[in-house]
Amino acid sequence: MHNGVSSFNHFIHELSVDSDTSSLEYSSAEEDDSGGMSTPPSPSSQTSLRSWASLPANYESHWTEWITFIVWWVLLPARILLWVPLYLIRLFGRRNSRMLPMSPGRYGHSSRPYFSKAIPGKEHDVPNRTTDRRRGVIEDLQLGIEIFIETIFDFFHKAAHLLLSPSETFGIVLSWFSSSNHSHSSKGDYGDVSDDEVVQTAILGDNDSSPTERTTTTTTTSLYNTDTRTCQDVITELGYPYEAIRVVTSDGYGLLLERIPRRDARKAVYLQHGVMDSSMGWVSNGVVGSPAFAAYDQGYDVFLGNFRGLVSRDHVNKNISSKDFWRYSINEHATEDIPAMIEKIHDIKTSELKLYQPTIEEVVKEEQPYKLCVVSHSLGGAAVLMYVITRRIEEKPHRFSRLILLSPAGFHDDSNVCFTFMEYTFLFLAPVLKRIVPAFYIPTKFFRMLLNKLARDFHNYPAVGGLVQTLMSYVVGGDSSNWVGVMGLPHYNMNDMPAISFCVAQHLAQIKHSGKFKMFDYGSSSANMEVYGSPEPLDLGEFYGLIDVPVDLVAGKKDKVIRPSMVRKHYIVMRDSGVDVSYNEFEYAHLDFTFSHREELLAYVMSRLLLVEPTQTQTVHKKGMKLKKKMETG
Repeated sequence: MHNGVSSFNHFIHELSVDSDTSSLEYSSAEEDDSGGMSTPPSPSSQTSLRSWASLPANYESHWTEWITFIVWWVLLPARILLWVPLYLIRLFGRRNSRMLPMSPGRYGHSSRPYFSKAIPGKEHDVPNRTTDRRRGVIEDLQLGIEIFIETIFDFFHKAAHLLLSPSETFGIVLSWFSSSNHSHSSKGDYGDVSDDEVVQTAILGDNDSSPTERTTTTTTTSLYNTDTRTCQDVITELGYPYEAIRVVTSDGYGLLLERIPRRDARKAVYLQHGVMDSSMGWVSNGVVGSPAFAAYDQGYDVFLGNFRGLVSRDHVNKNISSKDFWRYSINEHATEDIPAMIEKIHDIKTSELKLYQPTIEEVVKEEQPYKLCVVSHSLGGAAVLMYVITRRIEEKPHRFSRLILLSPAGFHDDSNVCFTFMEYTFLFLAPVLKRIVPAFYIPTKFFRMLLNKLARDFHNYPAVGGLVQTLMSYVVGGDSSNWVGVMGLPHYNMNDMPAISFCVAQHLAQIKHSGKFKMFDYGSSSANMEVYGSPEPLDLGEFYGLIDVPVDLVAGKKDKVIRPSMVRKHYIVMRDSGVDVSYNEFEYAHLDFTFSHREELLAYVMSRLLLVEPTQTQTVHKKGMKLKKKMETG
């Protein structure tokens, strides 16, 4: 009892004051150090204290003990049930935090997880990792439990306060009735207004003064705290220009061709990703370690290609079935996707180069006033080779000046047991599986969001991340790529992700089984005859002699997905066919070519690109052209 007021009343009063400012409790230690200033009580709370202080002491003590007894017993089971999982989560977190300081002394000064020894150079695997504030699944559970406990306590705090302040309770109930009557009168005056109705607004000063729709919905990204950045977001955040070009193939697929434009450049580079990847791979290491930014800084007009196969399913036929959409193999990547994007690049470059020199007439011996090189990875390399060969067979220009192929697919007979098992599964069960599983991807937004958050947990909890990294490495035959880091990249987000069709996987199984780089086998001689003009699909290795541009092959000594022996097989067949080809190896795993910061690889790729000189054009002014024509006619 202090100044006629019991300690329990002081406790209830403080709870009612602090209930609306509970967020300040987390910084109470700092406030105590600064002087321990407390918020003055509100007038209503002071009135409540005075009213209870005026009651007899025995009456107050009697009700205080009973209310305290009831509240304590009501809250006790909830506190026990909710405290146990929270304690276990925090205990798990403390154990991980005690493990982290061991890694610098053991593996050097890096603060990366302990399994990073097997993955050197991964400090730059994902841009802005240090500023990534996404929450993982474990963090979401912990936060949800804390919010639930705080909500329960806040409910009982306010309930106790209202029980002990009948005058305030009466005022709140009275305000409810008055607000309800006021809302009914407002509806009578202004009509029924739905909360979901779109409100038309116009902003003063806009060029277009017509009303626009104002939406008040919050973004899903902020709601679920996931990373849904696109390649455009990464490029523009780093201060580079960006352009998105929609390309439609002859069979109706919509492709996204992205660009870091340098419109007056006479040298361009086309970057093509591999399987289950997108253009994000070429910019994922930021300014310093990404091939796209390195090429742009060297004066190239950079184009980033994206194959068909996103979960969003962009097609001119909006009603296309899932079975029909995913019915494509590597053939379509090479004969539909790449030709559509390359021809779009050609149209853009020729028109822009004419536009940027309006006062000069160009006399160009070649049809193409620019040089276009290609850098591709994995499946992208196989598709590029197939594209060049088929265009040469059709006697059409492929428009490339040099091919730089990083661990290209095409030969796969030297692989591990896991890939062999998948090979026979796809070959013998294809008629059944094709009907059930037309493509491989994460089907719903919820599970894609879950993967995005789990990837964050793998980063936050080294023990879990190390286990996943080890399992993934065993699945792909011991490849030491940073699989956990790649899973956390934004192109595997809840809105969209790259997928692989069943026919692409079946095509790779056919290539592995035959030991030859062949086009897709449609399963019967008549079907193959209709497509290829022969009962068997084309063996592209037999047509390597048609490649008429220099080729640079790069292999990874630690690559267990496409082993160096398979890249050397490309080299041997090309060399024997008379192709101008070079071969080089680096101490890389399969994903290190795109998702890791590798200075020596960037230096090598740039050195090969610089071997191609820009198109040399003979330029004369318009007056000289007119004089020349006049002399020829005379």
